[in-house]
Amino acid sequence: MKEESQAGNKKQREGKLLVKNEPFGKGGVSSSKPTTMRPQEFTIKDLENFSGIKAHTIRIWEQRYGILSPDRTDTNIRKYNDKDLKSLLNISLLNSLGYKISNIAKLSDDQIREIINKHAHGNNTEEHFLHMLKISMLNYDEELFSNVIDPHVAEHGLEQTFRVVIMPFLMQIGLLWQSDSICPAQEHFISALIRQKLLFHIESVKVPLEQNKRPVVLFLPDLEIHELSLLMLHYILKLRGLRSILLSQSVPAEDLKQVAQRLGDVDFVSIFTTHPSTVMVPDYLKRLTRMFMDTDCHFHFTGYNLKGIKSPDTLYITLYPGIDDLLEGLKN
Repeated sequence: MKEESQAGNKKQREGKLLVKNEPFGKGGVSSSKPTTMRPQEFTIKDLENFSGIKAHTIRIWEQRYGILSPDRTDTNIRKYNDKDLKSLLNISLLNSLGYKISNIAKLSDDQIREIINKHAHGNNTEEHFLHMLKISMLNYDEELFSNVIDPHVAEHGLEQTFRVVIMPFLMQIGLLWQSDSICPAQEHFISALIRQKLLFHIESVKVPLEQNKRPVVLFLPDLEIHELSLLMLHYILKLRGLRSILLSQSVPAEDLKQVAQRLGDVDFVSIFTTHPSTVMVPDYLKRLTRMFMDTDCHFHFTGYNLKGIKSPDTLYITLYPGIDDLLEGLKN
């Protein structure tokens, strides 16, 4: 859980979720003039990437069963709209549940939706969950999202659901987003629902605090906004009975110094997904070392932007290859 000019592309990428870079296991320009909303258009390759159905199979289904009726460009290339994509996802899901494509083609949209809702949690394969979540995202369907996630959490727990359902889904969405296969509103909708679920379960933790344990302060560096894995980590630490303090997004280093002055020696934890950039990480670590060299605070870091970077020669900072390694490090 990546490049008009490099600066312009960087700004675009930083507005994206980039969930594929999250370590657990990752717009438009405003104007005063009225604008015409252009419908989303997809190539057959986009549909293949989104649904997992090969382009060759999609063409056969179109010709044999008439399941989709794409428009054509002047050069006779198929172009699909949002409705086509939703229909194919629904059909693909029913097909994976054992329904024959010849029978699916005879069903109305309402009948297909009714069957899908009945199977919201009736199949425990990862492919099934991914299909259901994609459909909920495309339709802005919060109820369907909850019908998929809530039973899985009840049966397996939030951490397992996050690892085996949510993160694989987010990784796929990150790839689709980078290829412009989904729009920002759909991405924001689904990430907001996930964040909402995490916060609900965090609030429900009532584990007594362990005594004589240092506080753990969770933060994201300045300009870093990718917080879903950090929220999950916050939940796990609270379950362990640790005093986990969540500062969340885009925290300047100077603010961390003020936290330490108020709380005393703490363990700081962060995840570097897009910021600081890989080339800036060494300077950031040196800066923290200078700021905290007169304390017994310790920094525990992981994340995509730390790949290939060695832990600094200091007692204050430890870099970990993944979340599980970081959690183990906090035990010691």
